[in-house]
Amino acid sequence: MSVIDELVLANQDYTKTFTRGDLSMPPARKVAILTCMDARLLPSRMLGLEEGDAHVIRNAGGRARDALRSLVISQRLLGTKELAVIHHTDCGMLTFNNRGLREKVQADLGQDTGEFDFLPFTDLEGSVREDIEFLQATQLLDPETLIRGFVYDVHDGHLREVPVESRTIA
Repeated sequence: MSVIDELVLANQDYTKTFTRGDLSMPPARKVAILTCMDARLLPSRMLGLEEGDAHVIRNAGGRARDALRSLVISQRLLGTKELAVIHHTDCGMLTFNNRGLREKVQADLGQDTGEFDFLPFTDLEGSVREDIEFLQATQLLDPETLIRGFVYDVHDGHLREVPVESRTIA
């Protein structure tokens, strides 16, 4: 049996006690969480979220440039007002660079990624600041959006805020 088969069976068990089918589409707490796809992070558990509370947007590294489309939809169509950017310790994005991954794709698959940016980083707190600055600078999000950044420690479960200079709203 494949892992996906196991997941389908687990879903069958889940549906036996499922009672949340009446939740509305917009998140009740009007917040979006941008975080990494790392399997060690369970945003609902680490942040005390229930179904329907928040949009959770995940990608490799929790990078803002990858998530902008989803964040625009979250705000403009579904009413989110706050955004938490959460990166984490021991992130795989700290372990490679664009050139090395491009070479691996070429060697493994015979495919050229061109100048595709996989968005790796070498400074964890710096990556959080970079993403917040990107989000504050874009004209596609409401300039009044409260954006805060954090680092989650995969070893002890603590969330630590990364200080970022606030922008001035004119």
